[in-house]
Amino acid sequence: MLNDALTQVSWRARPRSFVALMSLYESNYIRLGWLAGDLRRLEGAYRSHSPGDCDLLLTVIEQCAYTSILDLTYELTQSSGLVRCPDLRLRVYHDARLVEAESRSEHTVESTPKAPACAERELRQRWVRNMMLNKWLEYCAERGHRFAGVAA
Repeated sequence: MLNDALTQVSWRARPRSFVALMSLYESNYIRLGWLAGDLRRLEGAYRSHSPGDCDLLLTVIEQCAYTSILDLTYELTQSSGLVRCPDLRLRVYHDARLVEAESRSEHTVESTPKAPACAERELRQRWVRNMMLNKWLEYCAERGHRFAGVAA
């Protein structure tokens, strides 16, 4: 099993920098692997049930040679019915061994940033989304979640 504590982070990497973000993506890849095994072999939908926790769902949206797109969510039971929250779209870069949490909004592509503040804001938003994913994956692993080889 891979251990993300062994992930090398350059001493030159400033917190919340691009280099640190790439290290976070690498840690996300390792942690998702704890739950799902070989990410290249995933297909279909998976459900993990852990006593005392909500069901965790993983759905493969697209599987290509070098990248995959996955949805990861909790299925919560509320009086109004089933709710999926958090509901994250993940992009897996198999060759680089990285996982990026993407925004679940309409995936609109903005024009070229007009000012450096826009790039900084985007980096900050990516950092927040991916730090949340990283902590959530660790939490799910600690709670005993694992996706079996059988599709849900």
